[in-house]
Amino acid sequence: MPKIAALIPMRHHSQRVPGKNYRPLAGKPLYQYIVETLLAIPAIDVILVDTDSPPVMEGLRANFPQVQVIERPEHLRADAIPMNEILSYDTAQVDADFYLQTHSTNPLLTARTLSEGIDTFLNQHPIYDSMFSVTRLQTRLWDSLTRAINHNPAILLQTQDLPPVYEENSCFYLFTRANLLNRRNRLGERPLMFDIPRHEAVDIDEEFDFQLADIMMRDRLKNQG
Repeated sequence: MPKIAALIPMRHHSQRVPGKNYRPLAGKPLYQYIVETLLAIPAIDVILVDTDSPPVMEGLRANFPQVQVIERPEHLRADAIPMNEILSYDTAQVDADFYLQTHSTNPLLTARTLSEGIDTFLNQHPIYDSMFSVTRLQTRLWDSLTRAINHNPAILLQTQDLPPVYEENSCFYLFTRANLLNRRNRLGERPLMFDIPRHEAVDIDEEFDFQLADIMMRDRLKNQG
């Protein structure tokens, strides 16, 4: 089996939701959910968290000693630093055949979905050289000039009959270090889209997203109990 390393970048500073990576969500720090999810995936050999956050580093060392902490260097901490620069640094810290990058801000992403994504990719590699998660959309979309993107306004199809389009939801990426360095991009020349359930694709960018994820996680935990 190929070696797969999971990467989770977690910045201490957050512009729109202060302290979101370590802020409590449904009873525990946000970052713990994705760590626990990744630990439940047999195909993942090593988990690395890249962070400059003291609360995150302290919590990982206390509660998840099997996770490798990469303290983010000063030159990679500014808000304007592209994620690909951070990933170039991180992938140099551990050798692997493939790297799976996700975020703490996707707490509802499940181990089952990630495992299915990994299996799908491995079964189709090297036909596809990378993978990214998407959300399927079947709704009427328009651009800023009031031009229809995916439908003919003169033909009122039901939304379920519209040709689907796909949103890159940033929940996870699967790639090789060679592609990352050669293209300066997580996506290779032949990326595979992996459609994930909408309820798992909640990504915390704003306060509303945090509140929504908190409600959904509490409901999930209640149903599990």
